Amino acid sequence: MEDNTPVKVMHSANGDLPGRLLQRAFFADSPERVAPRLLGKLLVHRRNGEVLAGRIVEVEAYLGPHNDPPDPAAHAHRGPTPRNLVLFGPAGHAYVYSIYGMYYCMNISCEAEGLAGCVLLRALEPVCGVERMAANRNLTADGEISAKVAGKIASGPSRLCQALGLTRPLHNGLDVTDAASPLQVRDDGYLVSQTVTTTRIGIKHAIEMPLRFALRGHACVSGPKRLGLPQPYV
Repeated sequence: MEDNTPVKVMHSANGDLPGRLLQRAFFADSPERVAPRLLGKLLVHRRNGEVLAGRIVEVEAYLGPHNDPPDPAAHAHRGPTPRNLVLFGPAGHAYVYSIYGMYYCMNISCEAEGLAGCVLLRALEPVCGVERMAANRNLTADGEISAKVAGKIASGPSRLCQALGLTRPLHNGLDVTDAASPLQVRDDGYLVSQTVTTTRIGIKHAIEMPLRFALRGHACVSGPKRLGLPQPYV
């Protein structure tokens, strides 16, 4: 996206949700396999008759404690706790946690029940309810929202949650594969051509593991955008 190009907005008539709902089987795999497959899918939040949605453009995989070697950067690496219990349940559930006492990040549980792998959603391209998402982030624009502004709306895990209005009290544990859930992951047929694989960012442990995946060159990706090796999407 060019900085001054208006962002393409997807409209949802009468609260209809875009695309088709992903099934639980999609998430019942290892996080390093689920993560790149999530790129291009839509994270959709339905609230008060309004639909907010963003295309997933950046993710990170976090491995369960059964892996050898273990993943010390994962919240689940020491086993189940009241905080991370959702991760040890069925695949396809939102794990929302707080950081710094004021922000939230969202993961989706993966693998078979008890294995506790997950994928952290790091960045979205706003596509539906963009004006509301910008307002949630206290971002304003004159007239149409440009790609430059759109690139700031959900480019980071906490920004993503702010933009969609996601919190731990309201959204932790929601089933993103349930048609009745206000929080869903959906597929609108968007074709992904190339992705970039890098090491994860913003962590202190296991920083050498190449478990961050992003759409190559996308303006909404957070952090370093040019690191890593371009990969064809599979």
